Amino acid sequence: MVTEGVPTSAPLLGEPLPVELMNTVTADRGHTHDALDSDVGAAAWLRAVAGRLGAETVIEAGRLDEDAVRPVAGTLRALRDALRQLAAETTEDPRPPATAPELARPEAITTLNALAPAWPELVWPADGPPSRAYRGPGTAAELAVQLIAHQAVELFTGPDRERLRPCLAPNCLLFFVKHHARREWCSPACGNRVRVARHYRRHHTGPQS
Repeated sequence: MVTEGVPTSAPLLGEPLPVELMNTVTADRGHTHDALDSDVGAAAWLRAVAGRLGAETVIEAGRLDEDAVRPVAGTLRALRDALRQLAAETTEDPRPPATAPELARPEAITTLNALAPAWPELVWPADGPPSRAYRGPGTAAELAVQLIAHQAVELFTGPDRERLRPCLAPNCLLFFVKHHARREWCSPACGNRVRVARHYRRHHTGPQS
């Protein structure tokens, strides 16, 4: 598990931020775990990815404490559920829905679009090169959610849409973007589980009658 300076109970695998958000739902020994199931968890996750948000905004981890994130924690979960539904449809994911099984594509699209009002602005200091910074209405926490939603629109309309995959290792609920032809799993740990399962089947499956 790769973290970014702040403890979080969700894996951070270096995927695009919308995919990292999808991956806040995990499975462990048959139980589903939601890293965003509390205000504390939502704040911890946003702080963990603040460095990547800060690359295109003025958001700092210190502005994403529990009090600041509490008003948007439910919105962050709603965005996550919408993204997982759209990712499942995009990838023809055979796994049962891990969140919001009743959510249909039109509602997921409406949720995503409603949460993506952030816009880019040109920033050009007198003593430095020009750059792009995203702005949006509301607080730093609201802008964080808006930026992830904005990036999700780019994900589903850009080249990474065709590379998006569900991880089909046993008991895995994660998604990943397949940038390497030989990559089949979200992480080496899942690859190891698949190899162990295959080895077990080869050596412990009796002859069929």
